[in-house]
Amino acid sequence: MPIETDAEVRTVLEKKTVAVVGCSSTPRKAAHGIPTYLQEQGYEVIPVNPNADELLGRPAYDSLSDIEEEIDIVDVFRPSPEVAGIVDEVLERDDVDVIWLQLGIHDDEAVARAEAAGLRVVQDRCMKPEHQRLIASA
Repeated sequence: MPIETDAEVRTVLEKKTVAVVGCSSTPRKAAHGIPTYLQEQGYEVIPVNPNADELLGRPAYDSLSDIEEEIDIVDVFRPSPEVAGIVDEVLERDDVDVIWLQLGIHDDEAVARAEAAGLRVVQDRCMKPEHQRLIASA
């Protein structure tokens, strides 16, 4: 079952390296604004977007498998039908603790596979307001 309590979400938000799958270069998109906010809050944000060379002042990666540094959280800004493939990529790594599916993104089968492999999953929540509510306001 995906993470739902404030205490569990707070524990996730204490992690500091976030790979953002679907990170955008368009400032008005949530997939740009939220990673920017996370960066401003001290998170190490690793952009994943095969259509960009650089985002948020960092090299952008084509996929999770191209990232050599360790990742704590994979934050997903891709359509729900792409979640299963992203989970497959995460399961090939041994460093990811959490998969965070942004608002409106669901895949119960992929979530179940991730949880069965020992990963924690946050589904249908946005990191920015959760951080503002649980960490920044504390």
